[in-house]
Amino acid sequence: MIDGALPYLRCPICARPLARRERTLRCAAGHSFDMAKQGYADLSAGRLPHTGDSAAMVADRETFLAAGHYDFIADALAAAVPSGLLVDAGVGTGYYLARALGETSIGVGLDVSKPALRRAARAHPGAAAVLTDLWRPWPIVDGAAAAILNVFAPRNGAEFRRVLRPGGVLLVVTPTAEHLRELVTSYGMIGVDPDKEQRVRGSLDDYFTLEGTKTLSQTLRLAAPEARTLIGMTPSAHHGASAPAGDVTVTAEVTLSAYSPN
Repeated sequence: MIDGALPYLRCPICARPLARRERTLRCAAGHSFDMAKQGYADLSAGRLPHTGDSAAMVADRETFLAAGHYDFIADALAAAVPSGLLVDAGVGTGYYLARALGETSIGVGLDVSKPALRRAARAHPGAAAVLTDLWRPWPIVDGAAAAILNVFAPRNGAEFRRVLRPGGVLLVVTPTAEHLRELVTSYGMIGVDPDKEQRVRGSLDDYFTLEGTKTLSQTLRLAAPEARTLIGMTPSAHHGASAPAGDVTVTAEVTLSAYSPN
């Protein structure tokens, strides 16, 4: 719900506080922003350079995640977040944010995909879904977040640092070179750059100190429709990846990195 998150949101044009009037958010300077009937707030403040995940990709992701295949990632994140405002940068369907939020916690999910935000707005009673470009300044006040989640999503180190409070934690999930290797090898999925983890750390070094990493791994036994859904929720669906005709065993492996602000 947007109301609980309003104290932490700011006008994307002038950075003043926002107030809600029915399905409109306004600041004292008169800037006005619409709330979609599906519940998310449009704080993009102008034309977006891209539209993010398609409706088909989002539908596949929700189906796959609802089956529990990535619960091992969600459980690790939920165990690592402190109390306080939780921001999910690249929230997608809201799966990880909802799992990490307690019953009374407040969260803000940011994404550029409208189909994803329609689902994220319903993911948890304490979660607000906000349309914005992660590469631009975020419509969140300075030092508001106790924790930021970044799961398979773009990383904006400067905004991570501005929004995270002193003593807060940034939790970044990235795939390892082993992630989904069976589908990469046999079915043409896009593989993970072996230098990805190093590049991620390099992009955050100016703003954060790496406090620790943990490798999370799970063996997934997928029926053919589940494997097709997994491929469909990734960019590989648009790059000629084929789908298994029968059941397949797949390695899911990611790195969970915890960072503290410099």
